[in-house]
Amino acid sequence: MPTAKDQTPFADWLHGHATPFGPLDPAAPLDDLEPLRGILDGVRVVALGEHSHFIAEFAAMRQRILRFLVERCGFTVLAFEYGFCEAIPLNAWAQGQGADDDLSALLATAVPIGLQEPVRFVRRHNRTATTPVRFAGIDIPAAGGSLIPALTPVADYLRLTDPETLPMALAAITIAASFAGDSAAVAAPAWARLATTDQDTLSALLARLHVRFRALKPLYLARGDQHDYDTALRCLEAACHADYTFRAMAALFAGGGLTADTSARDLYMAESLLWHLDRLETTARVVLVAHNAHIQRTPISFDGRLTGLPMGQHLHHALGDSYFALGLTSVTGHTAEMRRDEKAPFGFGVHETPLEPPPPGSIEAAFAAAGLGLAFADLRPARAGGLSSPDRMRMQSVHLHTRVLDAFDGILSTPISTITDLEKS
Repeated sequence: MPTAKDQTPFADWLHGHATPFGPLDPAAPLDDLEPLRGILDGVRVVALGEHSHFIAEFAAMRQRILRFLVERCGFTVLAFEYGFCEAIPLNAWAQGQGADDDLSALLATAVPIGLQEPVRFVRRHNRTATTPVRFAGIDIPAAGGSLIPALTPVADYLRLTDPETLPMALAAITIAASFAGDSAAVAAPAWARLATTDQDTLSALLARLHVRFRALKPLYLARGDQHDYDTALRCLEAACHADYTFRAMAALFAGGGLTADTSARDLYMAESLLWHLDRLETTARVVLVAHNAHIQRTPISFDGRLTGLPMGQHLHHALGDSYFALGLTSVTGHTAEMRRDEKAPFGFGVHETPLEPPPPGSIEAAFAAAGLGLAFADLRPARAGGLSSPDRMRMQSVHLHTRVLDAFDGILSTPISTITDLEKS
């Protein structure tokens, strides 16, 4: 653990500028979060991250911040690292449809990355809210595990607007069903075992459907409405991006792949968030929840190799200062490493892994040296002042080399992290 002798100019800056936060209890009073109000003034999209999924402290911190932003700052949308197409019935549930217990069925096949409590909060809030909070999904279907959640609504749409083209969608569904799983860790290896002719036929069907949707837009709109067309097209684009991701992930698992090839998923997430913004009131403000690796504003590299262009990079370019990337990290404790295991649920096992002491130069070492405990820092003044940036930050149990001041607009650090109870996630 860093000590006083490890103090750095950035740790000194943190000591004078960071804001200590109160309890982790999601139900605790919110007054300690009031400094966020001025910091986020003018921000339309606040992205809340985490250095690993399945961390109890991150879930609690995000839940408190979500409450604060909704109850005191007027945010009206919760967007999540969750399938765009699967989110449509989940938003209906959040608006009050069905019974409270229906949520378990809606999320039965979803990777448990902490969605249950935030969406339950939205449903409770909406019971008495003057302005209801919407739920929005942004991701490719089933965390990259299946095309079925995307292609089923496409087929339903074609039955009404273009039945002549429906057989193409049904043929794609038949191939997709042969390797579908609950995450990319299941689907990508299963896709790789398909005959090459099936792989290529699926991609060709999706490409032809996509071009036809766009080329026949006036005809489709004459037979239906704009919203249904836009939604069906976005679901089809989810299938196209997921199909690309199968190829990218299969190559990655095989030890190869093109540079930053898995970035197609992040592009889809960014464009989905912008899709929602284009259809919301101009006053709508969004809380966006996703992994740090998705929300950061700069490219991601491991060992000097470019591995991804994150959603946050696209959103920063599109939205400028109205996008705020808030990374969550921890100084010590444990994290969750996900190791591929096709026999395990979702295709990976979650392994509780002790965190090594944060190395010098890391954002975690700076927070520890500043002796802040649970605390938040707005990094924009340090960036504007030309302060030397920490050059690494946790990602799972390792440290990612990145200029933290460029990658994030703010950091929320907890002294310790523990693995959550996955059954309650």
